[in-house]
Amino acid sequence: MSEETQPEPRTESHDPAVPEAYAAFMRTGWGDRELDLPRHPVADLAATRRERLSAAFPGERLVLPAGTYKVRANDTDYRFRADTAHAYFSGNLTSDAVLVVEDGEGVLYARPRSSRETDEFFRDRQYGELWAGRRPSLKEISDSLGLEVRHVDELEARLSGSSTKTRDLTSDGDLARVASELRLVKDSWEIGELQAACDATTLGFEDAVADWDNVLRYGERWLEGTFFRRARTMGNDIGYDSIVGGGKHATTLHWIENSGAITPGELVLLDMGVEGHNLYTADVTRTLPVDGTFTPLQRDLYQLVLDAQEAGIEAVRPGAAFQDPHRAAMRVLAHGLDDLGLLPVSAEESLADDNKTYARWTLHGTSHMLGMDVHDCGRAAPEAYAKGTLAEGMVLTVEPGLYFQEDDLLVPEELRGIGIRIEDDILVTADGHDNLSASLPRTPDAVEEWMGHRIR
Repeated sequence: MSEETQPEPRTESHDPAVPEAYAAFMRTGWGDRELDLPRHPVADLAATRRERLSAAFPGERLVLPAGTYKVRANDTDYRFRADTAHAYFSGNLTSDAVLVVEDGEGVLYARPRSSRETDEFFRDRQYGELWAGRRPSLKEISDSLGLEVRHVDELEARLSGSSTKTRDLTSDGDLARVASELRLVKDSWEIGELQAACDATTLGFEDAVADWDNVLRYGERWLEGTFFRRARTMGNDIGYDSIVGGGKHATTLHWIENSGAITPGELVLLDMGVEGHNLYTADVTRTLPVDGTFTPLQRDLYQLVLDAQEAGIEAVRPGAAFQDPHRAAMRVLAHGLDDLGLLPVSAEESLADDNKTYARWTLHGTSHMLGMDVHDCGRAAPEAYAKGTLAEGMVLTVEPGLYFQEDDLLVPEELRGIGIRIEDDILVTADGHDNLSASLPRTPDAVEEWMGHRIR
């Protein structure tokens, strides 16, 4: 593309003027070199994934965009994160790229590093090398991913140059469904990525508890920030906005404001996960006594939730229905709520599909798939996911909870404002299951011992 047809660099009104003498000087005198990038471990896996995807749509062209930057405020963008399906089938994590799959073969159309023959590399705030950092060249991307890579400017001609039926992931429901369903079962490399994310998440929880003096001083924000530091140090980011619910905030399922105090005598619910460099994320929840020791009431409620979680985890095995862990956990919670005298009917009646009154205090499902998205494979057909069966290699959360709202007049006053959730990431194995986040203590005694070694 000639210099005359290059788009204007993205600049802002407050940027200094650039006279031609300065621009011409900046376009000369630069050395250049290609980076020798090792082949990415996902390269061969992604090739096989593309073949499987293409086989579901024979004779069709499939288009999977990576996405581009999204504005946070005025002229500042959110940190870019590639679309999950694009990354899964290509390995590419750069913005403004598009994967095209046809007859089992893939071509990645990418936006490479800035050309030194234009103003982009020193003026463009979004793509310029001197503003945003060096993007990889087409050759570097190709060498790393083992994939043919062309300039994104060639994409339009590719898509308009044939009568082949084209499906675009951003608008085609069938393509989105198949792309989700192909991710349901994880291979050994993916399981390793998820295990690493869980291990880093455990360290993030330990960081938070080890800094308890500042937690008590600064509250929920300090816990959120402490965990984020670990996520950025050992991974790409947090996998989702951290939920840090002290006291009554724990009864809001997705409390992400994280602006409250951490008060002695109360509980704090921490739902947090590290997203690794290849975008696989953990999703772990622990509910901790702020004093390091549960009160008798807190311990009894916590043990009830733990018993429910244990029942849910034990239900995870190949061939089990996806809903089996939920049913097992809810049976324990319903009978526990009945023992507390809270249910308007018997526990068994409350569990009936046409009743579910117990759910006033449990609110949510017990499990969701986990992988590159925290709620992974969300476009899969119900028959393959929510109404389907578990298979070896699937990874799902098991996360029952009890939530007593502060203004719930149907529970004793001492229960109001208490929220407890316990969540772990469970791999379906050939003969049952494996808890990928087991290194983080769960039992009341283990939690108290773990906190005691760190906050005193």
